Amino acid sequence: MYDLIIIGAGPAGLTAAIYALRAKKNILMIERMMPGGQVAVTKNIENYPGFERINGADLAVKLFEQATKLGLQIIFADALEYDIIGKVKRIKTNNGTFESKTILLCLGAYSKQLEVENEQKFVGKGISYCATCDGNFFKNKTVAVVGGGNTSMEDALYLYDLAKKIYIIHKHSKFRCDEASLNKVTTLAKKSNSKVEIILNSVVKKLDGTDKLESILIEDILTKNTRDLDVDGLFIAIGRKPDTEPLKGILSLDEMGYIITDENMNTNIAGVYAAGDVRHKTLRQIITACADGAIASVSVNNYLLNVQ
Repeated sequence: MYDLIIIGAGPAGLTAAIYALRAKKNILMIERMMPGGQVAVTKNIENYPGFERINGADLAVKLFEQATKLGLQIIFADALEYDIIGKVKRIKTNNGTFESKTILLCLGAYSKQLEVENEQKFVGKGISYCATCDGNFFKNKTVAVVGGGNTSMEDALYLYDLAKKIYIIHKHSKFRCDEASLNKVTTLAKKSNSKVEIILNSVVKKLDGTDKLESILIEDILTKNTRDLDVDGLFIAIGRKPDTEPLKGILSLDEMGYIITDENMNTNIAGVYAAGDVRHKTLRQIITACADGAIASVSVNNYLLNVQ
């Protein structure tokens, strides 16, 4: 019987583990892939305090090593079933079933992909799913943003002062973002000699390059005409998907599937917490995930003090 089981070894989970282990709690971490989560596959990070620039894999290693030096116990397995409503929580995995007094869900959220050839090849080599994370690598470069929601507009506005040229590609004739964001972008696009070009009713069909992304092929879905665009970067902002499918009907989720918590990371089930990108929130960054993990760990400690 563990005091806490943490599912997910990203920044939120590892931070929570560090806090919990320092509080002398008996914890188990379950991770299906590798420690660090999306951070581990991020080439360079320049917005994490204390590091002017750090490779994502290096930061992931530092977080994991700090936790393991405190005695972290981790198993690599898929969480298959959640029996978490009662006082004793049970997590069934493909490596056994584990029991705990509390559960912290750090399941993350994954950017939706274009699902075109070479997409994975160019991730970190021209393709990014986060303009605020990677925009600075494309100063005075030509970039494209794919998407029609608020994130794509925010990405375009963020990149405006950095990039030499910005294409905004959307598969429909109208954007689904809020009016204020759209007005800001269209105002920039209407300027004479504007570096913003909006391309509607179009989708990305092909990605080309040798060691890095060099061009994309787009297709007009109405006319079927194609066009090659020479770009250094492609920012994909077509939405994110939280990893919460097995929790539907158990936890309170928002319309997008993110876990609803209070400011202390409590879910609707006593003793069950959520932290990081899987949680309903306005900003998903490494630092906010770490903050969530720290808060969740303190909440777990308070819960355990009250139930014992």
